[in-house]
Amino acid sequence: MRRNEMDIFVTHILNLLYKTISEPEICGQEKVGGGNRMNPGDTFGHLGSIVGSLMFVWAMFKQFFPYQLINQIEKHSQRLVIYMYPYIQITFNEFTGERLMRSEAYSAIENYLSSKASTQAKRLKGDIGKNNQSLVLSMDDHEEVADEFNGLKLWWASGKHISKAQSTVSFHHSMSEERRYYKLTFHKRNRDVILGTYLNYVMEEGKAIRVKNRQRKLYTNSGAHWSHVVFEHPATFQTLAMDPEEKEMIIDDLITFSKAGGFYSRIGRAWKRGYLLYGPPGTGKSTMIAAMANLLGYDLYDLELTAVKENTELRKLLIETSSKSIIVIEDIDCSLDLTGQRRKKKEKEEEGKEKDPGQKQQGMQERDVRTSQVTLSGLLNFIDGLWSSCGGERLIVFTTNYVEKLDPALVRKGRMDKHIELSYCGFEAFKLLAKNYLNIESHHLFGTIHELLKEIKITPADVAEHLMPKSSFGDAEIYLKSLIQALELAKEDARKSSAWSSLDSK
Repeated sequence: MRRNEMDIFVTHILNLLYKTISEPEICGQEKVGGGNRMNPGDTFGHLGSIVGSLMFVWAMFKQFFPYQLINQIEKHSQRLVIYMYPYIQITFNEFTGERLMRSEAYSAIENYLSSKASTQAKRLKGDIGKNNQSLVLSMDDHEEVADEFNGLKLWWASGKHISKAQSTVSFHHSMSEERRYYKLTFHKRNRDVILGTYLNYVMEEGKAIRVKNRQRKLYTNSGAHWSHVVFEHPATFQTLAMDPEEKEMIIDDLITFSKAGGFYSRIGRAWKRGYLLYGPPGTGKSTMIAAMANLLGYDLYDLELTAVKENTELRKLLIETSSKSIIVIEDIDCSLDLTGQRRKKKEKEEEGKEKDPGQKQQGMQERDVRTSQVTLSGLLNFIDGLWSSCGGERLIVFTTNYVEKLDPALVRKGRMDKHIELSYCGFEAFKLLAKNYLNIESHHLFGTIHELLKEIKITPADVAEHLMPKSSFGDAEIYLKSLIQALELAKEDARKSSAWSSLDSK
């Protein structure tokens, strides 16, 4: 039998009783002369008598009066409940929509209430978080916690609906389905504040907590589909070997971008920013990308353009990326033929190869397998076209060893907003590497290395290889001398090469 309106009325009266005892001022029980006009025990007894009398009268009434009259009374009793009950309740279900997708609002509330549940709730649920490193506590079913916002008091309660669904295996067996929900209760005089400012605050805080606690991922594409692994790269800007002033400038730029959602909305631009990292191999371009992701807490999408067949697939991949992410195309100059000059050069090379009929047939087969139809226009639309505005808070990073080979349209300001050159190792970068690898900040050999680095070009990766400890008891001086020897050898090779060049010119 369904629960009738009178039962609901009685439940609301009991809820009103609870709120009246916890907040006596709602029912006009103001303090006068150092005490309340009505003692909470008296209030409980008074309302309890009323509820008991109502239930008795209603049971007798249903026995002796026709159903139509009872139906009318139930209809009007609902209006009476609405009039008398001073609280508003909002229910947030865990699953919504026809496909029963998990509600983002429910997830945000769950994250928001996690800290309050651990300090207020008497019954808790514990589980291991997605990062498998911490215990996550949440409210058990039918628990309630209080919250305050700008001096206003409200309550969150957890609950679940249990319904029986027919089993697909046998019509004689039924299965229970649990649908959880959170219920927010607040006084009707606070409606505008709660429905406006407070709920927006809860959603933003819940999403921020989710981002902070989430397990970040590294994605790669196979054709038009992403797959991922857990992103656990340890690189940070503190360990990145580069000029300290330039490093601070990049950190400030990244943090400013991550907090500039309102600014981008105000000026009418998509919330994204492009970075072009260029320099010789081994100068730390990939390491910087990992450091950027760790600084901002973003996911990484490593896009392999040669695996994308056409512009439509590229657009599909873009749509499937999440906010708070970095989309990376490494070695952009090698990914596709994006300039007319390089395409013509390749065509000439292929024409020479295809003079032999056997080579011509083999070349056609290889081209069918390897050819990507992604165009420069499609890539430009990927960066800053209409589809690039889907989502927000994204960085697009290109890396290249040969910046001069890139089409100017690809790297102009507005597409690649910040150009960062990662060059050869200077003395400041060397000192950071020495501290990281050898745990030393000064040494009598530093002066010799300083002078050699002024003359010799060596990448941070090569310096790090010489400083890498080869045993647990190795002396730092051994590794510094190894680096000096490598620098002096490079200096001698450079001198000989210069001498030979002079002879050739004569």
